Order: sequence, then structure tokens, then C-alpha cells
Amino acid sequence: MKWLCRLYLKLMGWRTGSTLDPAVKKCVLVAAPHTSNWDYPIALATLYASGVKVRFLAKDSLFKFPLGMLMRATGGMPVDRSKHNNLVDALISIFRKHDELILMIAVEGTRSYVKEWKSGFYHTAVGAGVPIALGYLDYGKKVAGFGDLFYPTGNYQRDLSEIQNFYRKFTARHPEKSSLNQ
Repeated sequence: MKWLCRLYLKLMGWRTGSTLDPAVKKCVLVAAPHTSNWDYPIALATLYASGVKVRFLAKDSLFKFPLGMLMRATGGMPVDRSKHNNLVDALISIFRKHDELILMIAVEGTRSYVKEWKSGFYHTAVGAGVPIALGYLDYGKKVAGFGDLFYPTGNYQRDLSEIQNFYRKFTARHPEKSSLNQ
């Protein structure tokens, strides 16, 4: 699978940047900015090419037949966004039950423009006691990779500012939809 994903990225004109340290067994992986359906195959190909096994959250409507089979097979976990279901507590519980879990979360929660990121990724990491991995797709340079691990301090506003500053240097597929460009 690694070689197939590497070939796919090469054919698409993409290359991989820094990889996630293989010693990292548990973390919340930030996926930002998320402005296009193309983010999914490029991100997954990068993860597979890097040997990173990931689970990710996606809206439940994507899990209907036949797409649902692909979503589940690639690590997808459906989320019903129409109701408040204490998702952060559920994710913390999942982290506590597993020795290894890299959970990718699209922090904007949608491909459309949003003014602010959803805070659940942060509160999940703090509650589970895991670091935050900063995954990126840079459409300007066609590079996908990972930044350094971020260890949350519990000061959400300060930490969020630092995390968002990391992402400001990358170009989204649709920059006008990125909250970081406003």
C-alpha cells in the first residue's frame, strides 16, 4: 500500500515533507486547513505512504453505501453533527481504551469558511493527555507532512494562537475558505 500511495502522490505532483515520529503512538492529529474534497485522498495517501495508521472523524452522511465502505476501511468514524452528543468525552474514553490511536480531526469542521476553529480537538487532547500533531497540506508547494508535536498547556487561547500561527504559512486549495486567511 505504501508504494501505491507514493506513486499516487507523485502522479498528482505532490511530495511528502516531515513525517510523524514512529514512536508517537497516541495523539490528536490536526488537519488544517480543510477547504476541498481533495484534502481527503491526498492526506490519506500521505499518511499511508508515511506508515501512519490513522482514524478520522467525518460527517455521518458520508458513511452511506457505497462510500461508507471506503470511509470505514480507511479509518473513518461517523459523527452526527445535527446533535450535541458529548463527542469530546467519548473521544477521551476511546483514547483511554487504546494503547495506540492517532485521531485526525478537521478543526474547521467543514470545507466551507468558518470564522473559528472547533475547540474539540484541543479539549480531547488535554482530556486524554496526548500531544497534538500538526498535519498539513500545502497546495502552493504541493507538500504534505507534519510539524513538530504540540503539547497543550491548558491555556486554550494561547495554545490555539500558536497552533494557528504554524498553519498560516501553508496555502489551502481554496484560500478564501480558510479561516486563517481572514
